[in-house]
Amino acid sequence: MRLGLVFTGVFLILGALFSVSALSYAGGAWLEGFMQAKLGVAGGGHIVQILVSMLVCVMVMATLLTLAERKWSAFMQDRTGPNRARLPIPGLKNSALAGLPHIATDVVKMLTKEAFRPATANRFLFNLAPMMAFAPAFALFAIVPTGPTLTIAISDYTSRIVMSPTNPDSGLLLMFAIASLAVYGTSIAGWSSNNKFALLGGVRASSQMVSYEVALGLSLVGMMAAFSTVRLAGDDGMAALQARYLWSFNAGGFDIGLPAWGVFLQPVGFILFFAAAFAETKRAPFDSPEGESEIVGYFIEYSGMQFGMFMISEFVEVVVLSGVLTAIFFGGWSLPFGNEWLSNLEIMRQYPILLGATFGMVFWVKVVLLCYLQLAIRWTFPRFRYDQIQTLGWKILLPLGLVNLFVSGALILWDPSLKALTIVGLLEILAVVGLTLTPPRQVRKAQEAASHGGHGGGHDDHGHAHDHAPAALSAGHGGH
Repeated sequence: MRLGLVFTGVFLILGALFSVSALSYAGGAWLEGFMQAKLGVAGGGHIVQILVSMLVCVMVMATLLTLAERKWSAFMQDRTGPNRARLPIPGLKNSALAGLPHIATDVVKMLTKEAFRPATANRFLFNLAPMMAFAPAFALFAIVPTGPTLTIAISDYTSRIVMSPTNPDSGLLLMFAIASLAVYGTSIAGWSSNNKFALLGGVRASSQMVSYEVALGLSLVGMMAAFSTVRLAGDDGMAALQARYLWSFNAGGFDIGLPAWGVFLQPVGFILFFAAAFAETKRAPFDSPEGESEIVGYFIEYSGMQFGMFMISEFVEVVVLSGVLTAIFFGGWSLPFGNEWLSNLEIMRQYPILLGATFGMVFWVKVVLLCYLQLAIRWTFPRFRYDQIQTLGWKILLPLGLVNLFVSGALILWDPSLKALTIVGLLEILAVVGLTLTPPRQVRKAQEAASHGGHGGGHDDHGHAHDHAPAALSAGHGGH
């Protein structure tokens, strides 16, 4: 019964993602054609992407992540999770509905709770800080393409649809500019509250975010050099260029191969970008600005919906980071197989909306999986100390970023086809996997001691047996 519910839920999610992608293409094509024909201006397709991709997909996913984090963390920690909020629906026996009513209770509570402001706080900056924390995180998704660029005919209009809310030439540079604004929200919140604990949290948050901005930028320079562009969307964007194969073969009309995904070209860059961006979200294990046992956090004086904006901005950052990672390092909407086969199907040629909706569904599935990865990391690792966070940023990520940049630049100059860069990237992936699977030194020492102790029994000249097992066990215990 439970397995059937899981499969039903998966199919419902896939169907919803497919439908939303199809709606984006259809609505974008119609509005783009209408505005060009009637008003003589372009941009209707981008307006639809803002409404669908950002206001619907990103916000709905961020809202559902508030529940998913509770349920997934409960699953990882062998707990029940939220189940107290129930709806008296006939036939469901007052069911908890997998915790979904908790979303409604959270919204009602935040909208109706009194918004308290300290008497000594700076009123203007105090009210501005939540908006400064939310707006940059939300606006980052504006450059992320959610599907391929297609020519679609709707009614009497034929339009070329770019599946992103905007497609500026600056691309990733605009992303860096917007991301750097998020530091103002936390800094202003800590300072304007006129609270020493909030100020300390704001200083920690701002210094942490500034520290990781450098590594964040260096991690993507290799991808910019590999594809000679900073754009993500469009036919010449980074997401579309990753769909081509570096090595491929055709089996009965079905194509399969190694695509030019960023994770294969720049595995070190992916690790650096993911770690730096994760640190900028200020979520565990990088949540020292919000350490409840130490300083409480920069939003200690906020309540009601103002606190809710700080909270929802973290979940929006999770979705946006997943979308950016998908577009830059995981091929966007493309698959490692069947892209050409799928595009050449007669039904896909006849109805390009189906092709776009299929690839759009692939994109959003990748986003959901990366969201799960971020939440799993949050509930797996303990909080890092503040000095450890600074050491990671300045002494590890920054030097690695510089070395990766020099090596990548040399390989691209030597072999512009990117095959040499890919071979080195695959070797780096194997090295990371090998290091991950290798037991820690303490565990290896304990295993060696236990092995020697198990075979070290013997007899001395008086016939007494030597038993080294207690010493081995003691050494093994000490290793842990």
